[in-house]
Amino acid sequence: MYKLMLVVFIMHLLPGRQVSLGQQAPQAYFDLAKKADSLYQAKAYQEAVRAYTAAFRVNNWKGYVPDLYNAARAWAQVSNLDSAFRKLDRVVTYSDIGDLKKYRAFTTEPAFGPLKKDKRWQQLLTKADTRLNNPLVQQLDTIFREDQKYRLMVDSVAKAYGFESKEMQSLWHKMAAVDSMNLIKVKEILDKHGWLGAQEVGQQGNTTLFLVIQHADPATQAEYLPMMREAVKKGDASAGSLALLEDRVALGQGKKQIYGSQIGRDPESGEHYVLPLEDPENVDKRRAAVGLQPLAEYVKRWGISWDAEAHKKQQAGSRGDTH
Repeated sequence: MYKLMLVVFIMHLLPGRQVSLGQQAPQAYFDLAKKADSLYQAKAYQEAVRAYTAAFRVNNWKGYVPDLYNAARAWAQVSNLDSAFRKLDRVVTYSDIGDLKKYRAFTTEPAFGPLKKDKRWQQLLTKADTRLNNPLVQQLDTIFREDQKYRLMVDSVAKAYGFESKEMQSLWHKMAAVDSMNLIKVKEILDKHGWLGAQEVGQQGNTTLFLVIQHADPATQAEYLPMMREAVKKGDASAGSLALLEDRVALGQGKKQIYGSQIGRDPESGEHYVLPLEDPENVDKRRAAVGLQPLAEYVKRWGISWDAEAHKKQQAGSRGDTH
């Protein structure tokens, strides 16, 4: 019978690529955005606008912050101020603190010259400054960096010393101590303000609420699961992130997970595998419904070759009796 441990969930963010509503975009989006960037650099502004529009269309009218910023420049160049302001407003709304400080320098961007005579320009600057000086945004930014600090070291420490090494055990202890402190802060925020959306604390701040609860003890995860469900219904949390929390809570209650997000590891062989999963044949339908990539792609990072039938046979044996 296998000894199991849950692989710690790490928030892998593309640098500077906070998406407006936190879902992974299809490849077509990236291809079109790259084409749009090239067209803009070639000063083919009208064609760039069409390419950016096509990119956002294939991604359910959502975009990554750098693309929103570049699209705003293109719209300004073709004198469509309404569209330029809408894109910049989303940049200000969804950027994390580091990026917002960078994008706050858009006052010196030559392409935005036509916007500066519009009353919306000052409103945009005021909104950016308000977000930068929002205590909750600042607090969640700090919590995010603390949450990820040791998790980003897991792969390198495991590779250098081994998963069962004293160095790895030390890392787990440090991570647990930070998680405990972060949880106190986040519970206070949630209990006082509810689940704050990206409109209030930015995309990273919104994601941080999920990360800290996701890394909490099973009882806490179950306690805040209903709050996150309601937040998703209101558009204040990511359905994909909720899916991961649903899986954690299900496994913690001795049930099978729904979306296949949780991975187990056999400490003796070092082999990773998908923890017990409900209805494995249809898992990709469920994942697609919440904006997650196919399970076969997701599990490649752990060297797993996904096979629904093989998973069913495995769960019928010793692994299925563990949870």
